[in-house]
Amino acid sequence: MQIFKRLLRWALILAFSGLLLAVVAVGVAYWLIAPRLPSVTVLKDYHMQVPLRVLSADGKLIASFGETRRIPVDIADVPDRLKHAVLSAEDADFYHHPGVDWHGIARAGWHVIVTGGDKGPGGSTITQQVARNFFLSPEKLYSRKLTEIFIALRIEHELSKDQILELYLNKMFLGHRAYGVAAAAEYYYGKTLDQLTVAECAMLASTFQLPSAVNPINSPKRGIARRNWVLGEMLRHGYITKPVYEQAVAEPNHAYPHEQPIEVDAPYLAEMVRRQVLDRLGNDALTEGYVVRTTVQSDRQQTAVDAVRNGLIAYDHRHGWRGPEAHQDLPASAGESDYDRLLSNYGSISGMQPGLVTASDAKQATIYLPSHENVILDLAGMSWARPHINDDRVGAAPTRVDSVLKRGDIIRLARDDKGEWQLAQIPAAQAGLTSINPEDGSIQALVGGFNFARSKFNRAVMAARQPGSSFKPYLYSAAFERGFTPASIINDAPLALPDPSRPNGIWTPSNDDGKFAGPMRLREALVQSKNLVSVRLLDAVGVRFVREYATRFGFSLDAIPANLSMALGTASVSPMSMARGYAVFANGGYLVTPYFIHEIDDRDGKPIYVANPARACRNCQERLLDTNPPGPPPTEMNKTPGNSVASAEAAPAAPSSVDGVGEAVLPADVHDESTHPPVLAPHVIGPRNDYLITSMMKDVILHGTGSAARALDRADLAGKTGSTNDHRDAWFVGFNEDLSTAVWVGFDDYSSLGRGEFGAKAALPIWMEYMGAALKGLPLSTLPMPPGISTVWINRQNGLPTSSSDPDGMNEMFKVEDIDRLRSQAAQQKEQDQQHAYDIF
Repeated sequence: MQIFKRLLRWALILAFSGLLLAVVAVGVAYWLIAPRLPSVTVLKDYHMQVPLRVLSADGKLIASFGETRRIPVDIADVPDRLKHAVLSAEDADFYHHPGVDWHGIARAGWHVIVTGGDKGPGGSTITQQVARNFFLSPEKLYSRKLTEIFIALRIEHELSKDQILELYLNKMFLGHRAYGVAAAAEYYYGKTLDQLTVAECAMLASTFQLPSAVNPINSPKRGIARRNWVLGEMLRHGYITKPVYEQAVAEPNHAYPHEQPIEVDAPYLAEMVRRQVLDRLGNDALTEGYVVRTTVQSDRQQTAVDAVRNGLIAYDHRHGWRGPEAHQDLPASAGESDYDRLLSNYGSISGMQPGLVTASDAKQATIYLPSHENVILDLAGMSWARPHINDDRVGAAPTRVDSVLKRGDIIRLARDDKGEWQLAQIPAAQAGLTSINPEDGSIQALVGGFNFARSKFNRAVMAARQPGSSFKPYLYSAAFERGFTPASIINDAPLALPDPSRPNGIWTPSNDDGKFAGPMRLREALVQSKNLVSVRLLDAVGVRFVREYATRFGFSLDAIPANLSMALGTASVSPMSMARGYAVFANGGYLVTPYFIHEIDDRDGKPIYVANPARACRNCQERLLDTNPPGPPPTEMNKTPGNSVASAEAAPAAPSSVDGVGEAVLPADVHDESTHPPVLAPHVIGPRNDYLITSMMKDVILHGTGSAARALDRADLAGKTGSTNDHRDAWFVGFNEDLSTAVWVGFDDYSSLGRGEFGAKAALPIWMEYMGAALKGLPLSTLPMPPGISTVWINRQNGLPTSSSDPDGMNEMFKVEDIDRLRSQAAQQKEQDQQHAYDIF
């Protein structure tokens, strides 16, 4: 008995000593580690990494940028069934322990002892997992585990249980770049949390342990087994009933990848936004949950994309079939697995599906698609596929299918308007389209090429191409400043000028049709796009004056040649700069700056940037009080503009240039329509000059090179075609008061588009398809005739005022101060004619 008491006493002494040593050891460890422990107070205001989202003006998704998928969610918005599933799987006693499960740690320690050091199950609570994921590395070290415990205890002291669980549910990686339960629910099931079934909640909870290896897509069998175990735990803890458990266990796995749907096809614009936001907000812009609201209208953007693609495909079909994308020798024994392997490197391009020709004869071909569908294509499905010979020639229409398609060819198919498959090919030519609101420069639609995945070069803003005759309205506007009128007579006749840069030292410009019309009025010369009239007009007005005058439309001097070739449109411009220049005509003479970012909101939906662009504001009070005469814009406006974003908390940053668009974004607290006057765009040309030029460009559509646009049946449209030497560039730029839109078509390597591919043929159909849809249902919108313009009856041959009885008479518009001068000239002309008649006798 005494021996037993003695042993008991020694046991108690040893136990107490061990406990004391353990407490001392823990105390010493804490004393050593505590200075290096991070502050857990940051978790109270921790910002999860959330991708940058880009939206259209009407709130549709254009793009999402960031390496992670994450949708932060408040704990109050997490349904109980999902909370219970996670707790059952990871930490059933979460709401009762102090942040550390001592029994679990003891079990883990015993496991290490009996296995000789195997660091297996760690017994970590949810709080410890939060500590590890936010502050520590995942490596299995005893020191790291001890630090984890101390941090967990601190977290429990600083945060409530619900706050800890909220961090856990939002932070954890759950496979396929999905972080947090909301992002995982969207990716695996395409659902929000409140739409998840009990079985789906259990499946999400089962991915917390090994997300890359055990998830419902990569390993569905293991995922279901783990899910069913979680459901059993939920039943054991009383979170669900037996019938609910049985129903959930029987539910099949419905998970498959649900990529966030892109609702607006605007990748070129999205890249512009990404670059601008990174430039101004730094790399954190991709992880801080910013939402960028652009100026682009989703319906107009889709119309622009469709118009560009349809126009390029129509051009491509006119120039024939260039052959298959590739050819593979197919053995007779080849099967679907071989077909899939050959097509594995080919993806869908703008609705054009890759296909492998598996059989072909005179009447039909069989094409295998990656979807395992076999399509039968007959001669009607390839009627356009005349063989391409060169830029100007195509061969005869095919009469046999096997003359076009052969077994082993890799080709493209696309559905037509009736849903029938047709032979297709990816266009070799490219195009750019930019459409802006003339009132404030906001970009309404932008297309930088046929397909962003194939070419990321943004032709809408980066291209520097010659505009051809579409540059002439700027020249004519300059001429009107120097006293010329729409009725001024210029000779359309052959011209030879010295040019040392040419082999014979002579420059002989010509008209596109090679014909000459003799003396003609400027209105008619612009309508018929007479090059020789433009060269003579530029020579009369002066190259220096016109070159400087063109800067009023937003062009830099460096982009404009300092010689007479300027009259033929040899400047270097982009569709964006041309749309901006024509917007001056559309809005009454004011130079606006294109911009594409309307607003940037933080993750809480609070605006941190709001655009406050300079506006034409033709009828607002501030404009009516502005008595400054039209003149050149500030020098900085003719630099390559950029959509500059200034911090609301820091000093405004200097303007930067991004792809040739706007620099008019200001902090939200600066922009308040009710208390701040509008920013006025500079007045660069007079309203009368503007009205006369616009009336002439309306005639271009009524009975000139743009007459095809009459099919839109809108009297408010004005514009100008443009073509360059050897048909390297085709343009149409046009507008009404609501939209200014520029379209360019050409090859990136400056190859010829082919004989006859003028702006009216290659670019105008794209412009028409876009503008027809964009303006559908909108009332006619055109500027009223300004004071100081009068209509006079003139002789169409000499352009001078005449009587209403003149059989060659017609109406023309003039500035009122020009009328007396012209009547005086008409009287002198009549007197000279009479004197000439007397001289005959």
